[in-house]
Amino acid sequence: MDATAITLDDVRGAQKMLAGVARATEMHGSRHLSSLAGAPVHLKCENLQRTGSFKLRGAYIRIAGLSPVERAAGVVAASAGNHAQGVALAASILGVRSTVFMPAAAPLPKVAATREYGAEVRLVGENFDATLAAALEYAETTGAVFIHPFDHPDVIAGQGTVGLEILEQCPEVGTILVAVGGGGLLAGIAAAVKPLRPGVRVLGVQAAGAAAFPPSLRAGRPVALERFGTMADGIQVGRPGDVPFDVVSRLADGVLTVSEDAIAAALLLCLERAKLVVEPAGAATVAALLEHREELRGPVVAVLSGGNIDPLLMQRVLAHGMAAAGRYLSLRVRIPDRPGVLAGLLGAVSRADANVVDVAHVRTDPKLGLGEVEVDLQLETKGPDHCAAVRGALRGEGYAVVSGS
Repeated sequence: MDATAITLDDVRGAQKMLAGVARATEMHGSRHLSSLAGAPVHLKCENLQRTGSFKLRGAYIRIAGLSPVERAAGVVAASAGNHAQGVALAASILGVRSTVFMPAAAPLPKVAATREYGAEVRLVGENFDATLAAALEYAETTGAVFIHPFDHPDVIAGQGTVGLEILEQCPEVGTILVAVGGGGLLAGIAAAVKPLRPGVRVLGVQAAGAAAFPPSLRAGRPVALERFGTMADGIQVGRPGDVPFDVVSRLADGVLTVSEDAIAAALLLCLERAKLVVEPAGAATVAALLEHREELRGPVVAVLSGGNIDPLLMQRVLAHGMAAAGRYLSLRVRIPDRPGVLAGLLGAVSRADANVVDVAHVRTDPKLGLGEVEVDLQLETKGPDHCAAVRGALRGEGYAVVSGS
């Protein structure tokens, strides 16, 4: 396949090859998101795909395209999660030996899943660059074929099958939102959708802390970020791939960026309102609905690209999301240091209908007078308006609220 000319026929061919391998994932309408966006919103649930993400599609097409000699040599990949599982399952289905290098600190559920899908897993490196170097060295010394997560036309064609399904499931779509790391999914969807429906807006979404596409599009070439980081590890890529960048720059309608707060709030929203478990990268498109609703022409389809989230990370992200949504309130209240006063303060919190999550005393602040203590309160509330009401209620009862957010 010509790297510079990924066509609709390539994507259609990939769709035929994936029949019986990858699921045509569900699309769910969201009344809540539709009301927020002011237009119909549908969620394309690649988090419910086999292996928990869209990655199986591209990995399968890439491995299926190998020659018999290449298949005999086996395949190798480097990944912290979704690509690892996609390669492992695709290789198993096709009867090809796979070796997957993962960072030494990769989440245990992702390591276990990759092994269960049939790959030999090697935990190497303190960071992904070291893991990638080890995988490339293995490919060089053994002859195994390196399966890139996004920078190959076969991979892009496979990912593009998501776009064909969107047009089949929501023919009236006006905007498609796609999470972007290296660009394979966005490039594939653009290559599938634009020839058939040039008026549909295909927009990428990147975490602001790892947004390599906007400066690259301005420069007209892939640009590497000097520093980058985001909770959305599935799209934490410091440089667009050469092949997807070419497609995206020609066919996509732009790339939006979203904050960490919006990603966390979007993940919480997916869980509470849509009843869907989504990883931070998968929630990025919903974050775009929260932060860029005025730029979106409906109906909107937000691709939930994956649902593989480590439970410990989910715990932290949900707490962050609740804080971002105004559901947590941190207060410091100054009170006299004598028996019964703390109980009175907690009673006032209860009367304000807030739930106490944690309480801590601060006695060592030099600003405190003799016989004073400050109390740090972590409260669960019902939203921003309730936060303001709780602060007001405490002040109304005579408590000195010295800080709070």
